[in-house]
Amino acid sequence: MESGTVTYFVAGHRFTVTAPSDLIEQMGNYSRFTCPAFTNEPDDVCVQLFRLGVNWGVEVPVDYEELLCQDDEGQQIVCGRITGPTEGGTIFVFKYESRIAGWLTCSPDYTTARLVLTGWQCKPALDSAIMVLYSLSAAPYGTVLFHASAVCLDGKVYMFLGKSGTGKSTHSRLWLENVTGSSLFNDDNPVVRVLSDGTVRVFGSPWSGKTPCYHNISYPLAALVKLSQAPFNRIDRLVGVTAYAAVIPGVSGIRWDRHIADGLHNTENSIVRTVPVWSLECLPDAEAARLCSDTVTLKSDS
Repeated sequence: MESGTVTYFVAGHRFTVTAPSDLIEQMGNYSRFTCPAFTNEPDDVCVQLFRLGVNWGVEVPVDYEELLCQDDEGQQIVCGRITGPTEGGTIFVFKYESRIAGWLTCSPDYTTARLVLTGWQCKPALDSAIMVLYSLSAAPYGTVLFHASAVCLDGKVYMFLGKSGTGKSTHSRLWLENVTGSSLFNDDNPVVRVLSDGTVRVFGSPWSGKTPCYHNISYPLAALVKLSQAPFNRIDRLVGVTAYAAVIPGVSGIRWDRHIADGLHNTENSIVRTVPVWSLECLPDAEAARLCSDTVTLKSDS
């Protein structure tokens, strides 16, 4: 089967995917990320993060020790350490409705990887594999992938964090309906970078959950808001350890690898020192959006 190779640029970093041509044709969400130029991004370090090869197969042919299992709305990602003759790498197995869609084997430094697809849920497995590789290989470069919904207002981005089902997308929608001038920036996986001058910026990505929102642009990160459901609306500023603890769960990555863990920790520390972090206990209503926007935009400007 004919294959093609495409290089993509996300948050200024590049990666290369070699895959069957029919799969590459399905990667429409990546189409805006084939050019390295940003409309409003300052110059900074750009590195080649990884090279991914994709082909077809059936079974997982390597032995591995399961280390982590993430289950979210019918999608399961199992992470393991490869054992046996090929010991030293990492494997990720992607399942949908309990069926294996693909498996990803990575070199110890995550710069090269191979994805084998079984023919079931191929595109979601491919997206998941690329996101996994991106989050791991970018960690040493002041770059993290957030599980968050983000809105843009007056040239700044405000990100909403929280567990699945907390209402991140709902809160973003409430901003769009009640905060004049706001727009959706990304609905699930924005990328945050700490640049060499210490500034923190948010970048659009080819991944945005169930909402197509793929902007190849970046803006300063003005605030992080951790959401929790409550029978009232109240917002408080978090500082120090409480701010750090609120941010960590929203960052994608594995932390048993010391090199990656150090990169994530340093980036998270820089973000918390630079960007205000808030806790919003709220109802899913217009008043919650107005309270949040009035508070965080005022404090961010001061």
